[in-house]
Amino acid sequence: MDVSEANAECDRVLDEIGSAVIADREFLETVLLGFVGRGHVLMEDVPGTGKTLTARSMATALGLDFSRVQFTPDLLPADITGTHVFNEREREFEFNEGPLFANVVLADEINRAPPKTQSALLEAMEEEQVTVDGDTYELPSPFFVLATQNPVEMEGTFELPEAQVDRFLVKSSIGYPDEAGEEELLHRRLGRSEQSPSVSPVLNQDLVTDLREAPEQVRVDDDLVTYVSAIARATRQDRRVEVGVSPRGTQRLLEATRARAAMVGREYVTPDDVKRVAQPVLAHRVVLTPDARVDEVRKSTVVDAVLDEVPVPTV
Repeated sequence: MDVSEANAECDRVLDEIGSAVIADREFLETVLLGFVGRGHVLMEDVPGTGKTLTARSMATALGLDFSRVQFTPDLLPADITGTHVFNEREREFEFNEGPLFANVVLADEINRAPPKTQSALLEAMEEEQVTVDGDTYELPSPFFVLATQNPVEMEGTFELPEAQVDRFLVKSSIGYPDEAGEEELLHRRLGRSEQSPSVSPVLNQDLVTDLREAPEQVRVDDDLVTYVSAIARATRQDRRVEVGVSPRGTQRLLEATRARAAMVGREYVTPDDVKRVAQPVLAHRVVLTPDARVDEVRKSTVVDAVLDEVPVPTV
């Protein structure tokens, strides 16, 4: 699949998801960017804004298997990876797959799970495999995690370690709809009998595999490589930042930039592509100093400042 075909397929997927989810097109593009860029997505927002509907609609539109895991404080690693069960007829243990064995996995309220369970998900996200009782099992391909967490009711939650947050390609927020969007939501509800809107498959597994390979055809000139590197390095030099973007984050920024170019049907990367993906790719990787947190400095402000400071190459 070339980039022009990738652009057409992405538009079809976004249009289908948009028929069910009341959200900004930019948010839906960011979520799809995480998938096309072969990464994972973290969505943080208050309850009831459509995070679960977004994940389910995306899986359906892409024509992929979907699984949802509600994370709770008593959730064990085996509850998501699967476990060995003794088969009395065959007189041997058999592996029963857990909910991670799906193409698209919604990890709902991931910060409510204990660290052991979060670590099991971490292996699945990075290695696309799970280890149970010393045996390793490959997960389906493609494998895509959409995790959610709520910024309210933080009592009894387990904050994600920085190393795990760094595993997510992008972090985004759906936000509240505007007045017109909320009224449209009500009109849509009046027009159907079921509470959740339906989405039809647009792609299939073969097309999805081709779609994720399209960014590899996108050209990145040397000055754009330097630009991406300079942005990541500048985050480490900001006095408000305790831990800047890691080298892995630099690579993810490059990958997301190529995915963005492919999604819009362009065979080369521009500085605007880098700026478009910088916020969702980099902001959650920045760790602020205690003084900056006291001063209520936002991570997005740091990224904006870096984008303003780093010279933009001419293409």
